[in-house]
Amino acid sequence: MRHDNGGDLLVAVLRELGIDTVFGIVSVHNLPLVEAVDRELRFVPVRHEASAVNAADAYGRARGSIGCALTSTGTGAGNAAGSLIESLSAGSSVLHVTGQVESAFLGSGRGFIHETKDQLGMLTAVSAYAASVPDAEQAGRILRQAARAALAAPGGPASVEWPIDLQYAPQVDAPAELPVQLRPAPTAGELAAAGALLASARRPLIWAGGGAVGAGDELTSLLEATEAGLLTSNSGRGTVPEDHEQVIGNFATAPAVRALLADADVLVTVGTHFRSNETADYTIGLPTAHIQIDVDAAALGRVYPVAHPLHGDATTTLAGLAAYARSAEDGWRERVTAVRAEVREALHTSIGPQAAICDTIRAALPREAVVARDVTIASSSWGNRLLEMYGPRDNVFPRGGGIGQGLGMGIGAALARPDAPTVVMAGDGGLAVHLGELLTLAQERPRLTLVVFNDGGYGVLRNMQDRYGERRSGVDLVTPDFELLARACGLPYLRIAAEEHADPVIRQAVASDGPTLVEVDLAALGPMKNPFTPPVRIPGQ
Repeated sequence: MRHDNGGDLLVAVLRELGIDTVFGIVSVHNLPLVEAVDRELRFVPVRHEASAVNAADAYGRARGSIGCALTSTGTGAGNAAGSLIESLSAGSSVLHVTGQVESAFLGSGRGFIHETKDQLGMLTAVSAYAASVPDAEQAGRILRQAARAALAAPGGPASVEWPIDLQYAPQVDAPAELPVQLRPAPTAGELAAAGALLASARRPLIWAGGGAVGAGDELTSLLEATEAGLLTSNSGRGTVPEDHEQVIGNFATAPAVRALLADADVLVTVGTHFRSNETADYTIGLPTAHIQIDVDAAALGRVYPVAHPLHGDATTTLAGLAAYARSAEDGWRERVTAVRAEVREALHTSIGPQAAICDTIRAALPREAVVARDVTIASSSWGNRLLEMYGPRDNVFPRGGGIGQGLGMGIGAALARPDAPTVVMAGDGGLAVHLGELLTLAQERPRLTLVVFNDGGYGVLRNMQDRYGERRSGVDLVTPDFELLARACGLPYLRIAAEEHADPVIRQAVASDGPTLVEVDLAALGPMKNPFTPPVRIPGQ
């Protein structure tokens, strides 16, 4: 098949992938691509390349598929690097297409506009796959290979650089049948050995991470058959709906859960990489009778010792283990549900007046709705734990921990699922990193409620300095008048300054057909009972 230019070819590939919305910034080095996408699909002109990748990332997460970002050459591609690192950390599927200088000048070092030294090397460092289009006959193959790599486990972004002269050239596209990728599976002997251990369990626990999100039915079946308690990483939240009485959730560092882990006799972990912030820098103790399932062979035994490593897809491996499931000892399930209630009540009490906001967000949203959470105190303390998630596609947050990505992610998720409202939780410090995306929000008008927790700076680091140091450095920031800012952007504005404001304000915002900026004035609302500090060790403290 022939296409008039690279833009028409890109549109054809995106349609094959089911992508109807693309995020990016137009440039002299991607103009044919942007023009074709804008004509045939939907092009969202974000204000920063990092936000383009964040939005594409969340678009894919919210749909359980893949997103696409378009950036420009050199500085533009470099601007995207931080968000590519987030996608790489999360294993999320992003097709990142960036421009390149004319192929005749590529690598010449002449200083051609937007040229940079070894752009492909930079992209390779921050992507799961990176390639350059060498001619007009291979662009289609390379785009499809890139998408395939992004969608393959363990996933991550795929970057394609495309010289501008080759974008304008007529394209010859001959889609080829790509070989079937076989997903790994444990041997029958490995499964039987692990199953024998599982069958002996009297006090079992399961820990699910991001690698389990496609295996919700199988995980639920094993959970109920064994009467185990389910812990999750932040990435695994919603794989089993969090109102299930056996779901303890993302509370592994809580004292009651540590005690439960100490008494458990078998632990099954599924697709979790035991991140430092979710294991208190790896100080949590796990049972020695540990069955670990992961599609990434390198993850098996990398952090904690494992008795039975099972290299396999979560869905098929969990289904295979189900035959060995036995009920727990009398009273174990009751203890699990008691711990579930205990850790939730303790956190609900400790966050003070912010509990009213947490409760209202959950009550105001439909059961299936995205809550995108930037890195801020509200997210890290209760948004990532207490605010219940009922499906993994609703659980959008920067897994790598980088601040400032929440609004871009929220815009991508909201446009991926326009029939349901989306809520974004951000701090004033994080929002300022990509404040220009308020204009994208105003232009695109998604059903998005942006809740800004305003404490006048970087509250997490301020609390750390107050706790461990004698002075503050770099944490107290000038904050805009959010009402004036919203008005300047053409956005509706609401304010929460007391607990009783939370319910009417959030319900009004969520019920809107478009965007609303809700400021939470934390000085007026009042403090949490216990100031939040992150689970990060300070050397020497």
